[in-house]
Amino acid sequence: MNVVSLLPSATEIVYALGVEPAGVSHECDYPPAANEKPAVNRSRVDPTATSAEINEQVARAEQDGGVYEIDREMLARLDPDLVISQGICDVCAVDEIRVRKAVDDLRLGAAVLTTDPHSLADIIADVERIGDALGQSERAVEVVADLERRIDAVERGAGATEGRPRTAVLDWLDPVMVAGHWVPGMVDLAGGRYGLAERGARSRPREWETIRSYDPEVLVLSPCGFDIDQTAANLDDVTGRDGWDDLTAVQRGEVYVVDGHHYVNRPGPRLVDTLEFLAWILHPERFDAPPSNAVRPLSALETA
Repeated sequence: MNVVSLLPSATEIVYALGVEPAGVSHECDYPPAANEKPAVNRSRVDPTATSAEINEQVARAEQDGGVYEIDREMLARLDPDLVISQGICDVCAVDEIRVRKAVDDLRLGAAVLTTDPHSLADIIADVERIGDALGQSERAVEVVADLERRIDAVERGAGATEGRPRTAVLDWLDPVMVAGHWVPGMVDLAGGRYGLAERGARSRPREWETIRSYDPEVLVLSPCGFDIDQTAANLDDVTGRDGWDDLTAVQRGEVYVVDGHHYVNRPGPRLVDTLEFLAWILHPERFDAPPSNAVRPLSALETA
């Protein structure tokens, strides 16, 4: 089957199911083979800009046709049987409506499969749905079984409810945004308490005073689309705010930077890696340390 994946998480799922996509999005970079595939869309936002600049660019783009453009010529050339799109976030990837219009306008006859995950269970279901659509149902069963085994191991390792630190995960720094969707449930599974967002709730901006009042005991910085180096370059967006030094997490040295581009904000199979990272952050005595290119204590960045 000829498949085009227009978001990184779906591309990872497709590869995990043993299928090589014909085309991908401009952001699809894992596994490494995805880098060699033709991009079927492009962004109108400079991903190397600062948090505040990206926020402004996104706002302007949304008023003028959207953040992403579909390369219709490339899409027609690839002539897919299946196009995988998303409905979770217009800022994260090209949205379903634009994809369906392009497919119809080009008279491709391709099926469009839309993902809209808000929890780990939704992501598991996406693996199964995509597996069915690709004729890889048996492989999907194997992938899901492995993911569920690892999820269960984290839940068992985290143990009972006592000793759960008050946790916050920020998926944007200027303005400050508290991570929602799958993150609240993952923090709970990993042995923390997440009081700033309900399970499945969308990520949204918060006043800095709200973060100060919540006073997290553990704070994770994982801006969407930023790896650790780019987050490090934008740390002043939070560390320079009034009251930063008074936060319990800061005083205890419990602030961590996690690669938001590849892990926290990418709802594919490696979100289970993120769950394991969170478990170590919250209970390092019970779990193995993650690789330094995925998670680093803020203190390590400040002294580098």
